[in-house]
Amino acid sequence: MNSVKTTLFFFFLSLTFQLFAQVGKPPQDSIIRKTKEEKEIMVSVGRHEQRLEEIPVSIEVIKPSLIQNKGLSNLEQVVNQSPGVFTMDGQVSIRGGGGYAYGAGSRVLLVWNGVPMLSPDVGDVKWNAVPMEHAEQIEIIKGASSVLYGSGALNGIISLNEKEAPIGGTFNAKVQSGVYMNPARESLKWWERPPTYQLADVYFANRIGRQSFTIGINGFANKGYREGNDEQRVRIHGTYAYYSKKYPSLKMGFSTHYQYQDMGVFILWRNDSMCYQALENTLSRQRAIRGSFNPYLKWVDPKKNVHSLKTRYYVTTTGNTDKVYDASFAQLYYADYQFLKKRKAYTLTLGTTSNLNQVTSYVFGNHISKNFSLYNQWEWHQNKFDLTAGIRIEYCRLDHAQPETQLLVLNHVSPIYPIARIGAHYALSKTSHLRASLGQGIRFPAVAERYVSASVGGVRIFQNPNLRPETGWAGELGWKQFVPIGNWKGILDIAGFINQYKNMTEFTFGIYKPDTMVTMQTIDPNLSNYLFNWVGFQAQNAERARITGVEFSFSSSGKIGQVEVLSLIGYTYMNPISLNMNPIYRATFSDTTTNMLKYRFHHLAKADIQLNYKKWGVGASLRYNSYMKNIDLAFEKGVLGQELLVGMDNYRALHHTGVAVVDLRLSYLIEARIRCNMVLNNVANAEYVSRPGDVQAPRNFMIQFQYNL
Repeated sequence: MNSVKTTLFFFFLSLTFQLFAQVGKPPQDSIIRKTKEEKEIMVSVGRHEQRLEEIPVSIEVIKPSLIQNKGLSNLEQVVNQSPGVFTMDGQVSIRGGGGYAYGAGSRVLLVWNGVPMLSPDVGDVKWNAVPMEHAEQIEIIKGASSVLYGSGALNGIISLNEKEAPIGGTFNAKVQSGVYMNPARESLKWWERPPTYQLADVYFANRIGRQSFTIGINGFANKGYREGNDEQRVRIHGTYAYYSKKYPSLKMGFSTHYQYQDMGVFILWRNDSMCYQALENTLSRQRAIRGSFNPYLKWVDPKKNVHSLKTRYYVTTTGNTDKVYDASFAQLYYADYQFLKKRKAYTLTLGTTSNLNQVTSYVFGNHISKNFSLYNQWEWHQNKFDLTAGIRIEYCRLDHAQPETQLLVLNHVSPIYPIARIGAHYALSKTSHLRASLGQGIRFPAVAERYVSASVGGVRIFQNPNLRPETGWAGELGWKQFVPIGNWKGILDIAGFINQYKNMTEFTFGIYKPDTMVTMQTIDPNLSNYLFNWVGFQAQNAERARITGVEFSFSSSGKIGQVEVLSLIGYTYMNPISLNMNPIYRATFSDTTTNMLKYRFHHLAKADIQLNYKKWGVGASLRYNSYMKNIDLAFEKGVLGQELLVGMDNYRALHHTGVAVVDLRLSYLIEARIRCNMVLNNVANAEYVSRPGDVQAPRNFMIQFQYNL
């Protein structure tokens, strides 16, 4: 009944927006940016527009059509379609740079309109709160990118920039509904009636005179294929821009979004036979809000230099059934000023950033972190050759402690930390391009990583206030080849890479003092229970790592004859090895015969192909990863005779190979503005996990209707 009401609400709302879309004639104004014919223009890597072939690092581009064609409901699902990218229970890893860290911290930075968007307390990406439906495209930059973007970009960047309101206005609406089918094993099924999910989304944008605006509303309801792991959310997003008449080169405006969600949080399975049901005390109810307000200003001075000021207030909460901010109330205050000077022979980027996080929480405590930085990047252009060099200076301090950016220089401790990068591009021809890059990165620990103190279903996590920043560097050699055939263009990319990290944060199993957990102050007279209270996981700078590998990717768009062919295909080979030879640490490996990093694998393949002919469209996608050989031994063997994940040892013995997941889809253009999509996910009904105890969805079917004005 609720899903019917939601659908009706969005239907009537869409009619209202459609009426507004007819208001006003298309204005003629020279300061409105026209649609670019060159589709390969990027804006993320150098924080200004660059041609794809000139960028000295690997980058993948995901077009909005993939979101529409597959009916994806949050950004995590979208980036998981990209070559070289793997998502694990909300955490994203690019080329093996990230493992499993209980949702805290991220080595990949989410950037929305050029501004970082990690939560102030947990340091994670709130995937379902990102209004990806408003994005012009999604760009995934691989490798350390901290020089221009700062902390969090140690492993790469996921960048989205909003679509601008077009002349004459636009309107889009979609509704979709899906159902989970029975899993391959009967023991996993807990329902009598198959659980369902629904999504509705409307988007309207227009430009009237010297003002433009966009507004979108997105609603999602999911009963969940795991018992109690349901989700309901609604998100409102909008933008406003004003183009000055007195100063034609001045643009100002803001964007804002607000989301409310109510969901069941599933952590550990009951056992290996009842994977879709939660272990006692590991299922909780969470209500939360996520909201932001983002004023900005952009001005081109008489010498054609670009000045931009971007600011953001971002708030996230974690609550329960009583209050949306019961566990945590976190706020981010961000400002970035950038100066850009572009000439034929060079491009200069200068900027300064201020980032303040304020956290109020009974789980993490109350904390304030301050992060200030200066950055500078030069790009020299000479015929077929481009050279890029940049440096960033970071200062970071948590509460009243010593700065985290301490660096020993000539026997003196400096409170600032420098980061550098260099890159080069050479055009062998118009269609063939070589590149090379070497860049440093840094990541400051999130408040949650330092101060989390919890016990969930027998898994204890101890706080560690002494956690230090992670550092690293990434190097790459690559070749990009354009393959134009008439109106169809393919792009082949081959890259060899090496990433090296120091002080990597990992939740490490061991014996820790119980006074780091408030709930464990009493001494249990039973010695075994008492010792059990000392055993658990703690975030530590435990790992030194090196990841080498090679990656092939191929993307294409355009028509071959009368058939439109869209593709995104890639294969990544990784060799992620631990450089920590401490026998105590290595005893936590489930596979002590290897030095492979935990929660990684060697092979990762992705493919998505869409064929459109007249009114029909067919598509298929494939995701494959090899076996995750090494996890925490405690998850396989338990602790002091007690299993943390009941049946995990047996489960991994039975499921010890890689897994391939295939999705199929079919679409039909009912009439010029209305399209119907049908999607069958996990066609073979494969049973697979993203991390221990987290079995993914069985086969499910979805139908979607789109309306585009």
